[in-house]
Amino acid sequence: MHTPLFPIVEDARASLVNGTLYVVATPIGNVADISLRALAVLSAAHIVCAEDTRVTGQLLSRYGLHSKLVSVREHNECAMAEKICGWLAEGQIVAQVSDAGTPAVSDPGARLVHAVRAAGYPVCPIPGACAAVTALAGSGITTSDWLFHGFLPPKSTARCKQLAQWQEAPYAVVLYEAPHRMADCTHDIAATLGADRPVTLGRELTKTFETLRTLPASELAAWVASDSNQQRGECVLIIDAAPAVIANNAIDAQAEHTLRVLMAELPPKQAAKLTATLTGVPRDALYQLAVSWKQGPAD
Repeated sequence: MHTPLFPIVEDARASLVNGTLYVVATPIGNVADISLRALAVLSAAHIVCAEDTRVTGQLLSRYGLHSKLVSVREHNECAMAEKICGWLAEGQIVAQVSDAGTPAVSDPGARLVHAVRAAGYPVCPIPGACAAVTALAGSGITTSDWLFHGFLPPKSTARCKQLAQWQEAPYAVVLYEAPHRMADCTHDIAATLGADRPVTLGRELTKTFETLRTLPASELAAWVASDSNQQRGECVLIIDAAPAVIANNAIDAQAEHTLRVLMAELPPKQAAKLTATLTGVPRDALYQLAVSWKQGPAD
């Protein structure tokens, strides 16, 4: 049954409460990803607090909206909070948006929300696009646990120190990264977490030249370094959970037999890699077993 959209937007407008701060998610690229409820808030708001009024102004114009815009960004967020609380006290509807995605998630907004709630005024989040969740949905990563970290330190030493904390993490880690640091960042991931750790790159998600690709860390680093297009735009990196450590006695008989056959013709490293591809057993465990055979009589 088809439901006209305009009545839905009008119903949403009618449900808005004066004196409320609405934290509104906006598209991360494709303007069609705006929610009907977001349109209702943005069309009804007396004031829209924007990270960059030029960016938000262009977005609103795509929907035929001409709301009053004020600049609320990282450097003036705390100073503007008192003024915004004053508008809420007058019963005005105020919307908070970032340049793209969900405010307060690695973007300005959290300090304003904290101040408004502390002052006793209601805050209502309007859900929508988020680059982290969008990348996760398309990654194929099967672990149910994940950590959103945001941006890594810009310097390599500090970045590697942070990455080292996830060497044995049983959960995926979601990162944002600046395009000009992508080559260095992916190199450090491979160097710190291992060449084989699966990493997903989500770049320019929902846009025309979207990238969504999962590779072993070393291969991803080499690909990014060789393709300048992968060093442009908005980037999300997802580091998969660390592989479970498998003891030698947990390697099944078929994998062990395959490894023995291949070692008759190949060096241990290559034999372990091919066996891992054929059987799904982690390469590191197979390599350790192969080396133990080389060092002494096989049982």
